[in-house]
Amino acid sequence: MVPSGQLSPATCPDLSEVGLLDLGDLAPEPGWRRPVLLDADLLILVTGGHGTAELDFRALPCRPGTLLRARPGQVLRCSPGLDATVVRWHGEALHGLDVDADAVPTHHQLAGEDEDAVINEVTQLMVDVRRHRGDPAARPLLRHQLAVLLLRLGLLPAKAGPEADGAHRAEVATFRRLCREIERGYQHTRRVEDYAARLGCSVRTLTRACLAVTGRSAKQVVDERVALQASRLLAATDEPVARIGRRLGFPEPTNFGRFFTREVGVSPGAFRAARAEPPPRIVRPRPPAEPTTGIGRA
Repeated sequence: MVPSGQLSPATCPDLSEVGLLDLGDLAPEPGWRRPVLLDADLLILVTGGHGTAELDFRALPCRPGTLLRARPGQVLRCSPGLDATVVRWHGEALHGLDVDADAVPTHHQLAGEDEDAVINEVTQLMVDVRRHRGDPAARPLLRHQLAVLLLRLGLLPAKAGPEADGAHRAEVATFRRLCREIERGYQHTRRVEDYAARLGCSVRTLTRACLAVTGRSAKQVVDERVALQASRLLAATDEPVARIGRRLGFPEPTNFGRFFTREVGVSPGAFRAARAEPPPRIVRPRPPAEPTTGIGRA
């Protein structure tokens, strides 16, 4: 298993570099008392402990061999006691390389040959980052090692899903186009009509695609993205609630409060207060003691 707790942070001094750090180096405060708002792409390989990682408020079980893929802008908080090796990079590190980092699963429990291969590659990347830290001549090596690791992870067995016919594939493609457009525009508009105009299709087409993929309307998909961003900022920053609302297109704090309460179920203040509570520590029960046989250990 990849050793943990032995590296000082190898951060990314510029956007083309690859870095390695320990999981605890990500925590904004001791004990993960609050989530951290990520500013880079991460691969997290759990090396010790049992617990959970909350990624965008979704609790994911973790134990040795668990792999997590996190993206810039997401919020992360982990149970105390988890150890992990973290590979960190910015998108520019993969510029010009034929690799789709989004093909890596968000949460996967490695096992068997897959686990051995990933551990070997992460270990080699760790060795090379430590040996060549700060050497511009080593950047192509580290970039290609990262690309190989991501390509391997993208080939992990996918969870079985329903077969998609031609019509459904078209709706999935439309939904993905909408999601990309929402990422560019959610701070400025929540009107589905605006997204339909940008994509050159009708509101009905967007709604049909969203219903087919998610079971929710296009308007709900847009509002959920705005609510997610609000939740991230409330949980991981000290930015005033009114300012967060203005950033997301709500000039009046009362309108933002009503929107957030409708989408999330609690007020912005109550949500922030709840996320300030420390995460639970997962304690595994000790196995029963083995009977004494009178045979000493070698």
